[in-house]
Amino acid sequence: MVQVPITLVHKPRGVHLVTHEIVSQLPQIGAFETGLLHLFLQHTSAALAINENADPDVRRDTETFIDELIPESYPKFTHLLEGRDDMPAHLKSMLFGCQLTIPLSGGTLALGTWQGIYLIEARNHGGSRRLVATLQGNMI
Repeated sequence: MVQVPITLVHKPRGVHLVTHEIVSQLPQIGAFETGLLHLFLQHTSAALAINENADPDVRRDTETFIDELIPESYPKFTHLLEGRDDMPAHLKSMLFGCQLTIPLSGGTLALGTWQGIYLIEARNHGGSRRLVATLQGNMI
């Protein structure tokens, strides 16, 4: 088993494809014939997801939908100390989740042809994001 900290560079609010950024910080993946990569995002105002990696409209439409589903303008939010975007960001994080488990096969992620890892950045100024990556399985 291998555990590696990963830092994603600051991204603006939105839905971002981060597969390459994550894999580039995990050369250890190549040592696993079969196994699992577990990613845990150490934040409560962003989320991880897997979805289509080809058409950027998917990311834009996802962002539009979740912003309409959980608007900053919701009048009953009381958690406002860190700004109007903070409580909606917490809800988006809970809705989408802060962890993923992805199979490993032949030294690579066993994602489908059109799948990629998304960071859902829910804050206007979230900063860099930290993940803990845990690799386990049968090594080559």
